[in-house]
This record gives sequence, structure tokens and C-alpha cells, in this order.
Amino acid sequence: MDNDQDLPDATPDRDYDTVSELPAGLAPSDRPKVPSTLPPQGACDAHLHLVGGKKDFPLWDNRPEDPAPGRGFQDWLDLLRMHMTTLEMSRGVIVHSVLYGDDNRVTIEALRQLGPGFRGVGLVGPETGDDRLDRLAANRIRAVRVNEVFDGPLDFEGACDLAPRLAERSMHLELLLHAERIAEVKDRIAALPCPVVLDHMGWPDVSAGPDSPGFRAVRDLLADGKAHVKLSAPYRLARAPYDDVAPFVALLAEEAPERCLWGSDWPHLLLPNDDVPDAGVLLDAFFETVTGSEARQKILVEAPERLYGF
Repeated sequence: MDNDQDLPDATPDRDYDTVSELPAGLAPSDRPKVPSTLPPQGACDAHLHLVGGKKDFPLWDNRPEDPAPGRGFQDWLDLLRMHMTTLEMSRGVIVHSVLYGDDNRVTIEALRQLGPGFRGVGLVGPETGDDRLDRLAANRIRAVRVNEVFDGPLDFEGACDLAPRLAERSMHLELLLHAERIAEVKDRIAALPCPVVLDHMGWPDVSAGPDSPGFRAVRDLLADGKAHVKLSAPYRLARAPYDDVAPFVALLAEEAPERCLWGSDWPHLLLPNDDVPDAGVLLDAFFETVTGSEARQKILVEAPERLYGF
């Protein structure tokens, strides 16, 4: 379904209460902790989401949950601005949420209001036409995401077919796959004609250690220059204070900081428990693990600058 051309002017009429829904997602605090260490100038939060109230933008019938209640789109946009101001980051990447399926209008409108310091990652289906890809690119959507963890509208097979057309538009693929799945398709990822970004450190099994086959595949792709990796969402892999995840972050940042990105994963959708993380604490954890100023500069400023065209 091609829904991205016209942004809605008013609240849609659809009655979402007719849809069978899981409990609403949880919300972050109004303001994150001020980080103990502030990032360098031009730093980028490379993994954010933007949602609205239930009726601001049409939700996907197959969504796994609803946005947290009590706030509309402009409220969430204000929260995002507070998040960026508190972390002292001037650039951001809005990754379209699976809650909206392949209707990217909530992300496109967020990019329009936030301005040129922001880029987007969209969701599309396997039958997406060239005209739609052109419109996404014109609206600062720099990538298309595969979300196999939460059953998004595009799988890896469809992404492989789409990759040549993304390359023609200087777009890339973002892959949310478990590390074991990355190991299965490692050679195919390496052969793709467009750049590739692996979300959430490749979603490794932390208990298996950093030398497990899945995470080894992530490290190999990074070391061979075949992928970027987001050092994001440690809370999806382990409990705070994320000590079990630190060795994974450290290895990636040491082996190829120029192809690593940092992201908060704000506002922390689709949580398996009721522990909503604090983005300031997440940034502190990154700085405690990645201590070199040169590596921090590459990860927070230079890598996203090149990849997203800031």
C-alpha cells in the first residue's frame, strides 16, 4: 500500500477500537538524565522513533502494540526535542516504527518539522515502486529497514530484490535481525550493492559471548567494510547497568569505529518488561565503555555524517 504521498490534514476517521490490541507501550520520562560526559559538537543520535496519538496517523493493522496513551504527535515531538537538547545532540535519525507499517507519514512529517539536522529510515513492502522510493528519498529518507525481529512488512529476501534500486538513489538497507540470522545470510549481506547497517549490535545472544558464531559474523562484516553497526539498545540484550553488553560494544568500537553509530532507541518501544531505560544513562554507559576521544568523534559525528549526508 502506497501511503506516503499525501500527509493527513486532520485526524483520521478510522475507529481503532475495533482492532484487537495488545497493551499500550510504555513511555519515557519527560526529560532524560543529563549525561555525565557531553558528546562532541555535531553528535548524532542515530536511532530514534517518532509516534503520535492513536488517531494522529493511521496505525498498522498488524502492529504488535499501540503508542503509549495520553500524548499526541506534537507532544511526542516536543519530548524528542527535549531529549536532543538534554543530550546536547544536534543531529538525529528517525527510524520509522513498525507500529505504522509501511505508511511512513508520521516519520516524514517529523522530519519536515525537525528540519535539516534529521534524516529518516523508512519501511516499505516488497512491491514498492520507483516513484515511491523517489518520494521517500526526496523527503530525506536515507534507508529502508528490514525488521524481522518484530515482523515488519519487508523481509530479508524482499530487501535483496530492492537493494539495487536503493543503490541507484544513494540509499541503504538497515537490518534488524538476530545475530544467528545474520550469520546465515552473511555472504549475501556482503554482496549487496548498497550499504548495510546492522541494528542493535546485530542483536547477539549475550550469554553466548562475543566469540559466538552470530556475533562473529557481525564483527566480520564490520571489519571487512561490508556493514555499519549501531551501538544501540543494550537494554534489549541485558539488564541495567548493561555490564554484560559492554564487551560487545568495546569490540565493535575498537575494531572499526569509523563504521559504528550510536543510538538511544528512544522512546524505547516494544519493551518485553516494564523497565523503561533513561537515554542519559545509556549515553553514560557508552562513554564508560568507549573512552577514547578519537573513537567517540568517529562514532558520534563522523560516521553518521558520511552515512546520512549531514
